[in-house]
This record gives sequence, C-alpha cells and structure tokens, in this order.
Amino acid sequence: MLTDQISFADRFDGITGSAIREIFKMIAKPDMISFAGGNPSPSALPDLAASRIAQEVLQENGKQILQYGATEGYPPFLQSLKTYAEDKVGCPLPAILPVTGSTQAMDLLCKALINPGDVILVEDPSFLGNLQCMRLYQAKLVPVPSDENGLLLDALEDAMKQYHPKMLYVIPNFQNPTGKTLPADRRGPIAKLAAQYGVVVAEDDPYRDLRYTGRHLPSIKSFDTEGWVVYLGSFSKVISPGMRVGYMAGDPLIIRKCTLGKQSSDLHTANLTQAIVDRFLREKLLDTHIPAICADYARQLQAMLDELSLFPEGTKYTRPEGGLFIWVELPEGIDTKDLLPKAVERHVAYVPGTHFYAMGGHENTLRLNFSNSSLEQIHVGMEVLRDVFRNAW
Repeated sequence: MLTDQISFADRFDGITGSAIREIFKMIAKPDMISFAGGNPSPSALPDLAASRIAQEVLQENGKQILQYGATEGYPPFLQSLKTYAEDKVGCPLPAILPVTGSTQAMDLLCKALINPGDVILVEDPSFLGNLQCMRLYQAKLVPVPSDENGLLLDALEDAMKQYHPKMLYVIPNFQNPTGKTLPADRRGPIAKLAAQYGVVVAEDDPYRDLRYTGRHLPSIKSFDTEGWVVYLGSFSKVISPGMRVGYMAGDPLIIRKCTLGKQSSDLHTANLTQAIVDRFLREKLLDTHIPAICADYARQLQAMLDELSLFPEGTKYTRPEGGLFIWVELPEGIDTKDLLPKAVERHVAYVPGTHFYAMGGHENTLRLNFSNSSLEQIHVGMEVLRDVFRNAW
C-alpha cells in the first residue's frame, strides 16, 4: 500500500490541517448556526457590482486580461492600488506586490526569509492559518505575552534579545482571534524595536476598515524609517474573499524576493480579479460600500455582546471596536473543545480557543464570529451556547 511506502517531507510533521476547515466539515448542515468562520455576511458581497465590472473589463480589455500577466501585477491595478494603499497605510510605499489573498503574502515572506529553526515571534493567541504557514516552513514559534490591549513592549524586547528572531507577526487592528486593537502608543515602539534588533515585522491588517466605533490608528508601517516592516493588506473582508486579491508592501529588496518566490507559486494573481478590484478603486465604490457593511456588522456585534452579558458569572469576553470576532474566556476547568460536539448536536458551532495558541493550552477559551449570522441566528445560537456552557459550570 502507498501508506506503507511513501515518505513525506519533514515539514509536514505535526501539521494536522486548519482546525476551522475541519470544523466546517463537521457543520455542513443547512440549518447550522456557525459562529466558527470569518466569512463576510452574504449581504456584504457586492455580486451585482462585481458582475457588471467583470463584463465591462472583459469587453474593454479581455484579450490582455485572459492572457498570462506579470508577476508584479496587472498594470492598471498597480496604479490604483498604490494610491489606495498609501492612503490606508499613511506613508509612501516604495514597493508593492499584488498577491493571491494576504495569506499568500505570509507564505511568500516565510519562503523568502525563514530557514528551518528560525524564530518567529507571535502574539498569544494568533491567527491559526498563519501559525500553520510558519510551521510548514519549520520555524520555531515563540509567543509573546499580551494584556487586554495586545503585545506588551517589555516582553517583546525581552524576546528579541533572548531569541534573536527573524520575524514578528502581528495583527494590529481587531486582531484575529481576540478582536483587540493595539494602542497607538505601542505601534511606533514596535517599528523602533524592529530596526534596533533587525527583525522583520509582518503587519497583517485585513480588518482595518471594519471599524464601528472610535478612530483609525496609524499603522506600524507608518513609523518604519528603515524598511523592517512589511504591510499585508487584503480586499477579502471589504469586497470578496472568493476573488483572492491582497497585497504586500515594503522595502523593495524584500518585495523583490517575494516576487521571485511568487513566480514558482502561481506565476501571478488572476488578472480578472485584479481588474475587478482596480475598477472598484477607480469608481470609489468602497466609499459607500464599507460604511454600509460596517453599519450592519455593528448591529450584529452589539447583538452578540448583549447575549454574552447574559452568560453565567465568570465569563470574560472582549468588546471590539470593529472586525469580525469576539474572544471568550470561561472559568478554568471548562474545555470548549470537549463541549463543541454538544453544541454542534444542537446546530451551533464555534472555534475552540486552544487552536490559536502556538503552545496550545487555554482550553477554556473560544472564538466567536458574528458577521455571518443574522440577528435572529445570533439570539438563538447564543442561547444554545449559554445553555451548553452553563451545564459545564
């Protein structure tokens, strides 16, 4: 048998796949209320506008769009993207590369920078998809302690001194999975520490525009004077995750290495989806689209927070100002992984928090997504979870 003879690469040792993807297999039922994924609401997906634009760009420039393209990006999109990204990031961007979703940006950074055994500092907890990416490149993951607002600067500097990391991975706005936002007065110091200790910072920022209260904060990249910060952006949460269009921006030397790495990954991001996003930017459709979806998400967030306020005493949870996630901590001794099948039996799903920790543990935590459920589903689903967890108290 094949299983008795084939030898897989060492990089797959200990890689079990995305916990969220495995949960999706478990919950593939039409009446399931899923708080497990990070999907935008179906009502937030601009299908009619995308259909119109796709037809227009193919009629206007279909021969070029349907041909192979440059790895560096579809030329009209590069122009509109540079203007858009510099306005978002708040500083000039000397080099920018369209990628197939910002998850590819992280893959390319690891491909360009990471040798087996190199240290990457990560938030604790952090986005499990990119934790898996780092593990596939055989990095050593070192979690950095946080408080209620995010990374602790003293702990970060201590880790840089002790471990001599190659990279720091951080999600500054409405972090996945916790929903926390890194305070403005910690962002500049992170850029300074990166330059001082020679650490590349991967600033992953897909949720920035999904702010419902408060004000936008300056990016870490805007404080970067020596090129150590690479900004990762995405259109998945504000236009469409299915188009798989994102970008990375930073020092030309780093972006060039990532461009070379991309050539052997997918040659180039699809011209058609780049052209569609380009037209979204040129027509300024996001100026009205983002406020509209934020208004709906704000109501869904508040509905879930209202339900959490009714959970048994001892429940702790974040109160994000935006993004797609709420982080919940139950009393010690409750294992949310063990309780998940009981919730699924009652047609409600979530992601156990242990999967987001580089070193595991924290079995009493979970991540909840509110963006892909109606207000009624949030009410019904949270009532089920309240009952499931209450019985475990």
